[in-house]
Amino acid sequence: MKVRIKFSKTGPMKFVGHLDTMRFFQKAIRRCGLPAAFSGGYSPHMIMSFAAPLGVGTESLGEYFDLELTEIVPTAEIEKRLNEVMVEGISVCSARKVEDGKAGTAMALVAAADYFVRFRGGKAPTVSWQDKIGEFAGQKEIVVTKKTKRSEKTVDIRPWIYQMEASGEGVFLKLAAASSNYTKPELVMDTFLKWMGEEPAPFAYMIERREVYADKGTEGTHSFIPLEALGEKVE
Repeated sequence: MKVRIKFSKTGPMKFVGHLDTMRFFQKAIRRCGLPAAFSGGYSPHMIMSFAAPLGVGTESLGEYFDLELTEIVPTAEIEKRLNEVMVEGISVCSARKVEDGKAGTAMALVAAADYFVRFRGGKAPTVSWQDKIGEFAGQKEIVVTKKTKRSEKTVDIRPWIYQMEASGEGVFLKLAAASSNYTKPELVMDTFLKWMGEEPAPFAYMIERREVYADKGTEGTHSFIPLEALGEKVE
């Protein structure tokens, strides 16, 4: 049985990195007695695959990983067992059975993600910014310079911003999140502020990732579906 686990990561746990989060769940799965499947060979490891890694300092209401089990377990029982051994700041939201080969792996499926960005106290722009988001997002091109360890390249990130709008005291973003076009919310916000003539302040944003999506649209169109929706409950 292959299951897709959705979990939230909030509070101080947002400062725990991706690899340590993986290790935490490996230990939690053992502790709660789930029959996890292991690879063969001299160094067997738990067969699990996480979706898009979460940046340190970013909270999330919708993280995912796939786990293979050696026997069928009701999905409600999986949720219950895991939540009994979770620490404060991490909570399992759902477990869904997914079909091998049909749903794909969580990592391979990731196409987009929702974010909510707020400014820290005293870090907001000095100009009125909410009414400028529409004009910024309505541009045909938004060209930025992306830096890597080895080089710099100029790219147009406008096709990768699927939605951007003011929401309460913050900004809602739906951004591309595949490995080929992964777009950081910090990059979009920094570019927006510079477009307004504002210099982004260090550590200006509080970021929450709200959902991760697969794209089931046809060529040229998008149809985003939460990774959770590609699975089903098992009684």
